[in-house]
Amino acid sequence: MSTVLTQSYKNILVGVDGSDQGNLAYQQAVEVARRNNGRVIVAHIIENKVYTMMGYSSLNDGLLDQETESAKEILAECSEYAKKVDFNQVETVLTYGVAKEMMCKELPEKYSVDLIMVGQTGLNKVERLMIGSISSYIIRHAPCDVLIVHPEKK
Repeated sequence: MSTVLTQSYKNILVGVDGSDQGNLAYQQAVEVARRNNGRVIVAHIIENKVYTMMGYSSLNDGLLDQETESAKEILAECSEYAKKVDFNQVETVLTYGVAKEMMCKELPEKYSVDLIMVGQTGLNKVERLMIGSISSYIIRHAPCDVLIVHPEKK
C-alpha cells in the first residue's frame, strides 16, 4: 500500500546563531516556505541563563548589549537574504530565554509552527555529551515535524 504525503508547511521556524549550520538551515527554510506558500519565522535566542548565573552588573549588561547587537545584525542579514532571493514572507524574532525551550514550546505555540528546521550540530561527541545539543533536544521534544539540514557536501 502506497501512502502519498500531502503535508503542507505554512509556518516554518528556524533558529539562527550566525553559524554556517544555522545559515544553511535558514536558506533551506526559505525554499521550503516558498514551495508551500508559507512563511519563515527566523529566531535568534539569547540565553539569558548565562547572564543570570554571572549576576547582573554593568559588565554583564555590556556583554548582553553586545550580544543583542550581534543578534540584530544576524537577523538583518537574514532579512537581506530573503530580499535577495525575492521572498518576503519572513518574520524575524529576537528573544531571550533557554533556546531549546523557546524553540520547542513558546515559539511554536505563539506562531502556530508546523515545521521546525535546524542545522546539523557542529559539535563532536564529547561536546554533545558535555553541553548537549539544541538540535537533539528539538528532535525529541518538538510539537511538530522537524527537518535536520545536513551540511552541503563539498
